[in-house]
Amino acid sequence: MKKIKKFIIFFLIWYSQQMAIPFWIIGHVHLHFATYHDLYEYSLSIFLHLLVAVGFWLDWKQNNNIKQ
Repeated sequence: MKKIKKFIIFFLIWYSQQMAIPFWIIGHVHLHFATYHDLYEYSLSIFLHLLVAVGFWLDWKQNNNIKQ
């Protein structure tokens, strides 16, 4: 179970580092030019942004512990 938890943490950190720029650059441009009326699209977008935020937080927490 501990290996699964470590893998999930690793995956979230990796995912956030790989997807942050595409979401926040391309995603915002797309949101400005598209009309989003579908709850599914809003929900998916929020979920993916939350994954990136959680990954950043986990990476920050991990790096903060290493420096101390």
